[in-house]
Amino acid sequence: MPHSPADTWAADVTALAPAADPAAVRVAGNELVARWTEPHRRYHTSQHLTEMLSAIDTLAAAAALEARMSCVAHVAAWLHDAVYDVHAAPGDSERASADLARKLLTSLGVGPSDVRAIEELILLTIDHGTGLAGPLANVFTDADLAILAASPDRFDEYCAQVRAEYAHVPEAPYNQARSAILAALVDRPEVYRTAYARAQWTPAARANVSREISRLLSPLRE
Repeated sequence: MPHSPADTWAADVTALAPAADPAAVRVAGNELVARWTEPHRRYHTSQHLTEMLSAIDTLAAAAALEARMSCVAHVAAWLHDAVYDVHAAPGDSERASADLARKLLTSLGVGPSDVRAIEELILLTIDHGTGLAGPLANVFTDADLAILAASPDRFDEYCAQVRAEYAHVPEAPYNQARSAILAALVDRPEVYRTAYARAQWTPAARANVSREISRLLSPLRE
């Protein structure tokens, strides 16, 4: 079942830090909701967060990920795009989000090993590479890329949302850069890292991305 912003943050943080002050956890959650609803966002909104949390649950169940690790993945999802600036250099928003996560979670009493794991997961989303191994990393990065395998209508909406976030970029350079980013995600031996996503999501992801790249490059060929 999809999550709502009100019913996940406090439960997951409390699972990782049972002694956390409930009021402080609630305030932090409200501040994160405010970040996810900033007016400049179109794709990186609470919709993406909700979809990612749901995908984590699907993948975690399939991979038999232990409950604590699922909580780590949930909290990392809440924080992975907490800072989102379309004008920043590549990777800067993710690094700022990881820095925010470290400071916030430490202040709430989350243990150092969990904080470090969450930081590493957030930084993994810079390039969705394979530098961080293990079931937790596999579930997290696949959940962030679950949108690639969405229904055609939702995938097209996602593409339009990303374009709206970069409305300041002229069409030709946007189309070139965006097509290269999408191609890098699917032009590799495996789009996804978990067995479930490889089997269930890969065909849709490749079809969606191929269709979008064709659309993006079509004006450049004319």
